[in-house]
Amino acid sequence: MLVSILIFLIIFSVIVIGHEFGHYAVARRSGIRVNEFDIGMGPTLVKWRRGETDFCIKLLPVGGACIFDGMLDVDGKAADLQQMDEHSFPNASVGARIATVLAGPFANFLIGLVFATVIVSFTGTDLPVVQSIMEDSAAEEAGILPGDTILKLNGSRIHVYREVILASMMNDGEPFDVELQRGDEKFTVTLTPKYSEEDQRYYIGLLGSGEYIRCTPLQVFQYGFYEAEYWVKATFRSLATIFQGKFQKDDLMGPVGVVKVVDDTYTEAKPYGMSVVVLSFMNLATLLSINLGIMNLLPLPALDGGRLLFLILEAIRGKKVSPEKEGMVTLAGALALIVLMIFVLFNDISRFFR
Repeated sequence: MLVSILIFLIIFSVIVIGHEFGHYAVARRSGIRVNEFDIGMGPTLVKWRRGETDFCIKLLPVGGACIFDGMLDVDGKAADLQQMDEHSFPNASVGARIATVLAGPFANFLIGLVFATVIVSFTGTDLPVVQSIMEDSAAEEAGILPGDTILKLNGSRIHVYREVILASMMNDGEPFDVELQRGDEKFTVTLTPKYSEEDQRYYIGLLGSGEYIRCTPLQVFQYGFYEAEYWVKATFRSLATIFQGKFQKDDLMGPVGVVKVVDDTYTEAKPYGMSVVVLSFMNLATLLSINLGIMNLLPLPALDGGRLLFLILEAIRGKKVSPEKEGMVTLAGALALIVLMIFVLFNDISRFFR
């Protein structure tokens, strides 16, 4: 477990520091002063100054922050605009502030893309080629055959076979329009998934895991992008189930829960050698980095997406939203986020005793 905790801290640090560095780099490029760059949370252990920025390593090795000059205080109180110069965050152009806020999530997507590309360079990719068909299934009734290549699902282009698996797992019985290629022929069929009482889910009747290939140097970048795109789709589909109310409390997971996943991953991969361990954790890091980027873009107070929403409103209206109102909304969002984090923490801890 100690090894798993250390691995988690390394993965989480790379993702969070990358996120905050994205904010920092674009802020500096835009002329916005960064007062503090924090690694971790809680009391400061080590601090050094470079230029106008204090770089701090905190006691708790989770999280991080990039604090711009003129940001709201932690109690939601607005800074005095008259005492700030043109390098403060509120006095920067709305375009510069939008770019700075977006830079953190963008850095996470970039990190995920780099990891995905490295993974594909070593493992190859799974082409969406049908391997086998389940008897008496929707796929068999539609005339799909092994060797058929799946081009589109409901009009959406398919690049890797896991996209097919994901769509099948998230399906609640709705019909699929599937575009296939067999030799030089392209055709479309409609699949109506069949419900399995035993497994309590719908199946379309495709078996196997696609056709694995080694990628050429050019394909590595192409399928590295598709790999990252797959995790983006998986994250959005998971969010959709939450907003539709189709989730349970165990579907939510925080840092402690991720440690449990890291431990399980390490236990399963270790017998196959260190290379498999490293690639397994790079795969997990890809998911976590892209997931963090998307979650931060949600238009919720206390997240980058919440601040971005206020900036978009400012750009549309041509004037700033009242700092006091923004502070109140941000504070309320932060309190709600803390309550959610406490709930997730206790739920994560309970996983270790099951």
